[in-house]
Amino acid sequence: MNELIIKKPRITEKSGLQAEMAGVYTFEVMPEANKKSIAKAVKEIYKVTPVKVNITNLPMKKVFSRGKSGQKSGVKKAVVYLKKGDKIEFV
Repeated sequence: MNELIIKKPRITEKSGLQAEMAGVYTFEVMPEANKKSIAKAVKEIYKVTPVKVNITNLPMKKVFSRGKSGQKSGVKKAVVYLKKGDKIEFV
């Protein structure tokens, strides 16, 4: 069940720097996920206990490519803070 809450890690330049410097990791999560369920899923999947979880909804964006208009889908993003010394390894 918890594998379904977290879709995938959101790996960007900014999130990579945050993970190295401060132990802050970013994940894409299901739209119905809440802070408690995300914390529980991270604890079960990665075997680390989150200190804090923040959630934000990224809206849809209109795009125009190759003469056609469309939309990029929106996503729900979770920012997970770990205590100093804890790490998550993405392989």
